[in-house]
Amino acid sequence: MQHLPQVQGARNEDGSFSYDSCFHWVKERISAADLAGINFETTLGEVPYAGYPLFSSPDAFAFSLKDTGFDIFFQANNHALDRGRKGLERTIDLLDSVGIKHTGTFGSEGARSLHYPLMVIKNGIRIAFLNYTYDTNGLIVQEPNQINVTDTNLIKQDIGRTQLYKPDIIIAQMHWGEEYRTTPSADQRRLADFLLRQGVRIVIGHHPHVVQPIVMEREGEEIRNVVYYSLGNFISNQQRLDTDGGMLAEIVIGRKDAASPVVIEKCNYSLVWVQRRMDNGKVRFTLIPSWKGHKPPMEEEDKQKMDTFVQRVERVIGHDL
Repeated sequence: MQHLPQVQGARNEDGSFSYDSCFHWVKERISAADLAGINFETTLGEVPYAGYPLFSSPDAFAFSLKDTGFDIFFQANNHALDRGRKGLERTIDLLDSVGIKHTGTFGSEGARSLHYPLMVIKNGIRIAFLNYTYDTNGLIVQEPNQINVTDTNLIKQDIGRTQLYKPDIIIAQMHWGEEYRTTPSADQRRLADFLLRQGVRIVIGHHPHVVQPIVMEREGEEIRNVVYYSLGNFISNQQRLDTDGGMLAEIVIGRKDAASPVVIEKCNYSLVWVQRRMDNGKVRFTLIPSWKGHKPPMEEEDKQKMDTFVQRVERVIGHDL
């Protein structure tokens, strides 16, 4: 997300924007993934830039995320229409212009028919990505634009069409749930069950702004499917309890040979915490990784805040994967 203090903190003296320092300490980890995706919960709607409740961020934010290693932007979320038709279409055009794969929002019905589901072939594995949001904050989609809003009849139709592409695995990114609640709602659980029954094997959720549990289903030693109910926040200016960081879903899929089915080999996670510090009258935002390795110097107060966040999240997750 991009709240206004983040935009102000990234502004250079010449009016340009730089976000590289935000992601410096996590870039190596994210770039090492064969595929990395992110819920892009803002628009690239040009000036005036704004944060909550109607987000519009500098183009440099998207460029920096790409440089950090993110390959896919998932666009179906409740802020996708914050700058109306112009903002939606400009965001799509900007991402296309720099070669960022994306899904969930579309300029037209024809574009959706042509590009949805998002099919990615990586290391010989055909992956189908789905993406839906519970709502767009009451804003109405203007024709011919399309946004994937959660509807089980639509999802069932989409999965039926997805099967025609013969994917090896289907992954759904769901913008769902209740904000600031660390346990999945009944609606989340019902929708997750529905997706798994329809053949989706990996479900990754966002919107609550806090981390929620990871639930795996096994058949013997094999992982049949997994649901990450909510990843929390990646980077934002939210500061209430449990919102000052989030979780990276780290999933390994593979197969023995071209004739073998794809298996989920491993499901894991890592945590990140957002450091906020004053520098020349601005708030600077830096993602601090929880994993071992080189980290920036931190004040004792920040270390304690990060430790508290990590401990609370690990209690929510509740088990080792």
